[in-house]
Amino acid sequence: MIKTLDTESVLEVLQPVQDPELQKSLVDLNMIRNVKVDGGNVSFTLVLTTPACPLREFIREDCEKAVQTLPGVETVEIEITAETPQQKGLPDRTGIDGVKNILAVTSGKGGVGKSTVAINLAVALAKTGATVGLIDADIYGPNAPIMMGLKEANVTVRDENGEQVLEPAFNHGVKMVSMGFLIDRDQPVVWRGPMLNGVIRQFLYQVQWGELDYMVVDMPPGTGDAQLTLAQAVPMAGAVIVTTPQDVAISDARRGLKMFEQLNVPILGLVENMSYFVPPDMPDKQYAIFGTNGGEKAAEELGVALLGKVPLEMPVREGGDQGLPIVLAAPESASAIALMDIAKKTAAKISVAALTA
Repeated sequence: MIKTLDTESVLEVLQPVQDPELQKSLVDLNMIRNVKVDGGNVSFTLVLTTPACPLREFIREDCEKAVQTLPGVETVEIEITAETPQQKGLPDRTGIDGVKNILAVTSGKGGVGKSTVAINLAVALAKTGATVGLIDADIYGPNAPIMMGLKEANVTVRDENGEQVLEPAFNHGVKMVSMGFLIDRDQPVVWRGPMLNGVIRQFLYQVQWGELDYMVVDMPPGTGDAQLTLAQAVPMAGAVIVTTPQDVAISDARRGLKMFEQLNVPILGLVENMSYFVPPDMPDKQYAIFGTNGGEKAAEELGVALLGKVPLEMPVREGGDQGLPIVLAAPESASAIALMDIAKKTAAKISVAALTA
């Protein structure tokens, strides 16, 4: 029986409280720190595994309720912070100094909104307080600078220890590199595979990234050189596959998913984009232009998570053209809410994989 209110008694009542994703005690996971008792006032730090934790309020409430069962407790003050674990990956991959988790956003075909998802995913993670980088790996069609409001950005290339180092551009809380920064706006990139592989490796290893919780890589569509280079170069936290509901897109998405599986890259889940159209003058209406439940069926058949469904809304396109992603431009919109939820689920999956590997 607990007789006194002290640090040990606080840890004792918090012992049964679990991380819902890891299903282990917060105390055993060293997520409860700096416990202090001052009379009837109890304070401690709750250290989450990601700033984007989708269950942070649920965990906080469980902790508060547990401590309030102790006799003599008057107030409970919980400081919430996060330490993102680092993905280990395969031993034959070379990590990037300071970068904890690398995730690819990819699709089997073009036109499904992969870049929109990738950019909003990166910005959404940054909104939660994570440090985030973004690589625009679509070398032939580098549109990310426009969508990130960086089409006029000037990036610096400098010599460091005998090699060129690129200083990334920065906007909306995200560091970013793109081929679009290195060529004229209308200049085509007419390269064969080896040159493409070389520039992707430069974006990985010859950029001053600093400390990052997450690096999001916006892949080109398909299953070609860029995907192979990335998967074989760096330890990957996983891949997010973007599709639309119709059968032709789902078919291509399945091929992309299988390719990453063959390369031993974990599949974090599937995102169904353009799930339905919401008319701006009738926000209560939904039209399934590209069909229904394609993403759900594919996720179930392939045994992967459906991370979320993103509706087709005009502000998504407008935000992309204006360089203001929808999670910032209209955070209360259905698209922004879906994308924020996808970002939190993705971060949670990465943390669970890192801590259970």
